[in-house]
Amino acid sequence: MNKKVALVTNVLDYVGPPAVNALLENGYRVVAQDPAFQDTTKQEDYKADNPGTMPLGLRAPAKLTQYVWENYDKVDVLISNDTFPAIHGPIEEANIEDLNATLENVLVYPFKLMQAAIPKLKEQGGGNVILITSCRTELPLSGGAIPDIARTGANALVKSLSLELAPFDIPVNAIAPNYLYSEAYFPRAKFIDNPMGRDFIKEVVPAGRLGEPEEIGELVSYLANMKGSFHTGTIIKFAGGWPAAPQRPI
Repeated sequence: MNKKVALVTNVLDYVGPPAVNALLENGYRVVAQDPAFQDTTKQEDYKADNPGTMPLGLRAPAKLTQYVWENYDKVDVLISNDTFPAIHGPIEEANIEDLNATLENVLVYPFKLMQAAIPKLKEQGGGNVILITSCRTELPLSGGAIPDIARTGANALVKSLSLELAPFDIPVNAIAPNYLYSEAYFPRAKFIDNPMGRDFIKEVVPAGRLGEPEEIGELVSYLANMKGSFHTGTIIKFAGGWPAAPQRPI
């Protein structure tokens, strides 16, 4: 029996590492895209450390999808793991270039990726699509306009895609983390090893800790392995109960 194939973008950051680990544990062959793999040494090192993966440095969505579908008969799971540094600051001081860069990486790129992949998914008769977004917009913070705008748009994209692709048995869902341990957003040195960072997390997150990569890997496994297509259009929050209303004495 041929192994299932998954395509995961930006595998070195955010939800990339736990997604790849979960898929490998489930027996997938993983096409692991990351711009860092334009360096052939990094590409070879990653492949050696992660047997069962095919690292690619291709970035342009059209070229990436063309290469993958030309080399594999079918892509069973497409995971757009979209990440970019969260740039904070007052709107009147914001740099429009920062806004454009955030939108390009977090919203425009997955839009272009899906544009390129949709005809191929339709032609092969289905496939599970997972976008990695964020639930940070549930409690917007002052100074967070740039990342909030981008993540809100990405979550809206999931809804639109699910409507358009439901008739073709292509479910589209999102995993929307916040307070997930990753070196991209909640690095170990600041939020785990540092007592002040740990205390902040205990105060803000009802679970009292950061989410573990293995835990989000469970969600990836569930969505990747769905046999049906009726579960579509959902944005699954992964945030340890955040945000919670402040507790007041009765």
